[in-house]
Amino acid sequence: MSIPFIDLKAQYRALQPQIQARINAVLEHGQYIMGPEVRELEERLEAYTGAKHCITVASGTEALLISLMALGIGPGDEVITTPFTFVATAEVIVLLGAKPVFVDIEPDTCNIDANLIEAAITPRTKAIMPVSLYGQPADMDKINAIAARHGNIPVIEDAAQSFGAEYKGRKSCNLSSIGCTSFFPSKPLGCYGDGGAIFTSDDAIAQACREIRVHGQSKRYVHTRVGVGGRMDTLQCAIVLAKLERFDWEIAQRFEIGARYNQLLDEFGFKRVIQRADRTSVYGQFTVLCDNREAVQSSFQKAGIPTAVHYPVPLNEQPAYKHLCCPDCTPIAKETAKKVMSLPMSADFSYEDQRTVCNLLKTGVHDA
Repeated sequence: MSIPFIDLKAQYRALQPQIQARINAVLEHGQYIMGPEVRELEERLEAYTGAKHCITVASGTEALLISLMALGIGPGDEVITTPFTFVATAEVIVLLGAKPVFVDIEPDTCNIDANLIEAAITPRTKAIMPVSLYGQPADMDKINAIAARHGNIPVIEDAAQSFGAEYKGRKSCNLSSIGCTSFFPSKPLGCYGDGGAIFTSDDAIAQACREIRVHGQSKRYVHTRVGVGGRMDTLQCAIVLAKLERFDWEIAQRFEIGARYNQLLDEFGFKRVIQRADRTSVYGQFTVLCDNREAVQSSFQKAGIPTAVHYPVPLNEQPAYKHLCCPDCTPIAKETAKKVMSLPMSADFSYEDQRTVCNLLKTGVHDA
């Protein structure tokens, strides 16, 4: 039995002519850094999200870092975020000398609990960074309203897992002051290396991000601010452009496969991450909750079917970050980290393979 966790090979086979044509075009013109495909992709993504500005960057992590730099965040500042995410979310805050303030999560969605954010705000709070976990946005209207009440604190959506998702009819990455996404190969819209993008409708923030990504240059050899080498390669932009031709179909497939997972698991009462009615998930991962995760994973391993854990240790319990905060102040995240398990998920996931996974899950839970 061979069921890939994410089937990138099937996606490539479906798009091979378009991908090769795009790559060949770059090889022909030879503009590997900031070539025409960079701006073409930015314009396409602006149209897709509705954001006024898209700034492509070297990775999702770089998108978060540059966004914080554009806001002038540094030593002594605080950024409110979730402990239940990939480390990059907190890493960029600490790299700038600021402090991550971790707020607990909703037990059903695993997203940051917007009801707990206001109590965490202090005079040092300079940004709020919710994560659209597993492809589903957090309660962005409530978060934006809290930010507005406290002096229009900027809200940065970490949408690394949710490009293509919606919240109340609006696209992820265009739900707050700034949206950041990743084009890591396993993401809903991925390239063949690292890549990412920043979205905003604020002209000043956009200009700052554009300058920061090229070493703080406003024009060649004029450095108006401290920056980084944060450009997205032209070849990677070309690959994402090719993948955009199939992206609407892939999102529709993700919706269908996710809904079928929900139905199959609900039929035998298995606990899973809940998708709220006002939030459209693109199922960046499909995640279930196992009281006996180790035994269930063992049964999958014996069957040769991959699973993953996103994430086994909350960030406020990680060795590099626990000294910055209270490790026991997010009890739901701590308990949830013991139970989450992600199943195979991609737009090319067949109905037969999905039934196999669900049957194995049912058997594994029973046997465990």
